[in-house]
Amino acid sequence: MSDVVGHSVTKIDALALATGEEKFVDDFDRPGTAHAGILYSPHASARIKSIDTAAALAIDGVFDVLSQKNVKKVVHTTAGQGFPEPSPYDTAMFDDRVRFVGDRVAAVLAASPALVRDALAAIRVEYEPLPPVLDYEAAADPAAPIVNEPDSGRGPFSFGDGKTRNLAAAVSFAIGDVDAGLLQADNVFDRTYRTHYASHCMLEPHSVFTFLDERNRLVIYSSTQVPFHVRRICAAVLDIPIRSIRVIKPRIGGGFGGKQEVFLEYIPALFTLRTGRPVKMVLGRKEVFVSSRTRHPMRIRMRSGVKNDGTITAIDHDVLMNTGAYGSHALTVLSNAGSKVLPLFNKVENVRFSGRTVYSNLPVGGAYRGYGATQSVFAFGQQIDMMARAAGIDVVDFYAQRHIREGETSAIFEALGEGKAGVEMTIRSCGLGECLRLGAEAIGWKSKRGARLSDGPRVRGVGMVGLMQGSSIPRIDMGASSIKMNEDGSFNLMVGATDLGTGSDTVLAQIAAEVLGVPVDRIIVYSSDTDMTPFDTGAYASSTTYLSGESVRRCAEKIKVQIIDVAAAMSGKEADTFSLAEGNALSGDLSIPLSAIAHHAFYRRDQFQIQAQASHVTEASPPPFSAHFAEVEVDRETGLVKVLDYVAAVDCGQAINPLLAEGQCEGSVVNGISFALTEEYLFNSRGAMTNASFGRYKIYSAADLPKIRTILVDTHEPTGPYGAKSVSEICINGPLPAIANAIFDAVGVRLFESPFTPERVLRAIEEG
Repeated sequence: MSDVVGHSVTKIDALALATGEEKFVDDFDRPGTAHAGILYSPHASARIKSIDTAAALAIDGVFDVLSQKNVKKVVHTTAGQGFPEPSPYDTAMFDDRVRFVGDRVAAVLAASPALVRDALAAIRVEYEPLPPVLDYEAAADPAAPIVNEPDSGRGPFSFGDGKTRNLAAAVSFAIGDVDAGLLQADNVFDRTYRTHYASHCMLEPHSVFTFLDERNRLVIYSSTQVPFHVRRICAAVLDIPIRSIRVIKPRIGGGFGGKQEVFLEYIPALFTLRTGRPVKMVLGRKEVFVSSRTRHPMRIRMRSGVKNDGTITAIDHDVLMNTGAYGSHALTVLSNAGSKVLPLFNKVENVRFSGRTVYSNLPVGGAYRGYGATQSVFAFGQQIDMMARAAGIDVVDFYAQRHIREGETSAIFEALGEGKAGVEMTIRSCGLGECLRLGAEAIGWKSKRGARLSDGPRVRGVGMVGLMQGSSIPRIDMGASSIKMNEDGSFNLMVGATDLGTGSDTVLAQIAAEVLGVPVDRIIVYSSDTDMTPFDTGAYASSTTYLSGESVRRCAEKIKVQIIDVAAAMSGKEADTFSLAEGNALSGDLSIPLSAIAHHAFYRRDQFQIQAQASHVTEASPPPFSAHFAEVEVDRETGLVKVLDYVAAVDCGQAINPLLAEGQCEGSVVNGISFALTEEYLFNSRGAMTNASFGRYKIYSAADLPKIRTILVDTHEPTGPYGAKSVSEICINGPLPAIANAIFDAVGVRLFESPFTPERVLRAIEEG
């Protein structure tokens, strides 16, 4: 029985966070710190004819102004992905062309935020407006104006052609004969779905603090998910050696993929290099909404055929994705729209996936929790519900009879990777069947499905969806860790993995503590400092526990061997008779405290530091599985949808810390419900967002929460540390299709466009 793993130990930073002692980027300061701000484009598409910064520079306390006039143009991608990035190189720090309302025009450095605002207002820019492309569905038309014209290549990969048309990425594959399969069906469903722009809405905005240390090296404190990618991309854009940069990630107030982007750090860094001053830049909420990154909108046309006995004869999945003005994650999010969804029903013989990502003169899409699967399963989950109803089979049973199982594979695993072919994989753990059973039981599925209980104009319904995701990017991403032992039998654990507030520092400490036979408070964690911690590709792709956690386990196993070897030398007993538990090395009746072992290693003959390091690259991406069930109430008179009860049954392998795993699930569910019902970017005719504040962009708060229940279904993933898989992303994917299916169960109408605002729901009811 595990002593630490599988137990809900308290987060190691919980008390410090609760008392305000933990430090975020904006908490750091140095004498003489200056402040930076950005001037944004008011045009969706324009050429900059001239910039006059003289009046800004004449203001007392303004130190510098950056623009395309004095900054070398280095075309790069802002996607914080492993090198070589599969995203197109189509972005410059400053350019003579602006491509969306909120694009960067210039930046100011001044003694105070107030002076920054004054200086930005003093800059005079003459624009030549150009025809914008504000309809991404029309962007692929050869006659559409060109949005992005990169002038120095497409980067290491070339998946699109932004120079001659607005295509940033394309991917496709086919299995069997889809057209023939559709002809064999008794029922064919051909529907088009549209999902919308959304913001990550992390509590802490994007923040950077830069300075030169005593050896004239550039230090960057950043609220980033990818410190090592920040270092590499900043070195390229600033044209300085990687060795000249140190990136430190302190505590982070949420990321959700938005902080996987490297679009801000090099601006304050360049100011520091030019002036020698410490520089702080913290975006305002409007800037986060408009100028950072968003969830990619998608149009999904899905055709599926089913026989009367429930056999699915074909699935044709066509995706058009809007990347906005720049192609951040243009290929990989698109690929995930297929790879994290379609393998769930692996026995369908005829499957086709076609995807295109197009540029538009709208805000930039990027990494966002769920990463393409969120949008795609909106269509997939409703099509499954339609097919099950057509066949007269309860949709829970429909999933249970057809989902992928242990020992099975899918051709899609190998067909769709991230920037290249995927990796063949056999499923070695799957608890979806149990998730379906327990979730249906908890929601009261059999008694509520189709009952349409009503209270006046308000009608209730239930809906569900089955889900899969992934765990890390196989053969691409890497995690690493190092451990050293101290004289009191404690250990320093150094990890490059980034804790976003998810509790990953705690989970990784638990894994080390389990191997070394000590309580968690004996593990001192230091994470995400490019000078001090081992390389890690970052916190994304549901990788930290599965990928970085296995590197910690392997590293701790090396330390364990060294400890036992010293214990054997001290006692004269054979090494293979020892185990580690409760802070001691044990062999029969002999118990040697780890502190005594450390002293022996440090101060006796053959002195040495007990230490080790390990890295890990995965060979698979084992999916977590989940079944989501929603009970809703729909008001026929107003169109208002209220979620009454939500159940998420989740197979994440062995939950290293069950309470933290539940927190990840419930946070994802709330994020998904908010996305499904209330969040939406609104634009005017010029392509400018009109609701860029929490006062007008509604996200769910504690007052809005329905009853949410998480059921963790234990399985054992043999490739993960102590049987663990990922858990952080999968549950955001459920609310959109589960609620849509529940609305249909209540009032008999389908919603094909999100979010499900009262206006859209009422219109659907009226059109019936």
